[in-house]
Amino acid sequence: MTSIQPRIRLLRSFDERSHSYLGFVLNVAGELAGEAREFSVAIGKGAQAKYQFALGDLVEGACRPVESPHAEVAGYYRASGLKVLERSSESRPAPPWAGCPPDLRVYRDRGHRRLDARTYAARCGACIWGCQMPVEILVDKWDQSRVRYRREVFCYGPKSCRLYRAGPTRKVPGRKGMVWEEEDWVDEDATAHRGPDE
Repeated sequence: MTSIQPRIRLLRSFDERSHSYLGFVLNVAGELAGEAREFSVAIGKGAQAKYQFALGDLVEGACRPVESPHAEVAGYYRASGLKVLERSSESRPAPPWAGCPPDLRVYRDRGHRRLDARTYAARCGACIWGCQMPVEILVDKWDQSRVRYRREVFCYGPKSCRLYRAGPTRKVPGRKGMVWEEEDWVDEDATAHRGPDE
């Protein structure tokens, strides 16, 4: 396993947002259908609670391709027959943090800050505090057919992390061409209860 991060969906409607905490995403360098490759598998809260997967673990199991790619960042889900073949002892006290991630309640309680996509790709893709979310945007909440999809990345880690870069603010389209910009104060408010090293 090359990384494990929270599996969280984000719903946006102009200046409103809500999260669905579903489980975890396992990124794997291994074999799928007889082919050596890298792939990702979405698992539920229960599977992670049972197996306590962590970076570097050697695992096996079965999975299926996702049916709605816009609703998942993983390519596969519905994992079954999971088994840990070998446990990793890898853990890092400095960023990017490794090991077994905390319960999803910890992520919800901590709150997140936006994360620059290039920083995520280069430095934070293996960190337990990084998170790539599928985002559903209701452009017009009175017309449910007007929906857009995209992906956004966030950081739940300590505010003092030396690797962290916020990147540009996020813009959310609305009715009649309106756009709402999610400025810095949103992240500051979401993480105001935490100290710099929390």
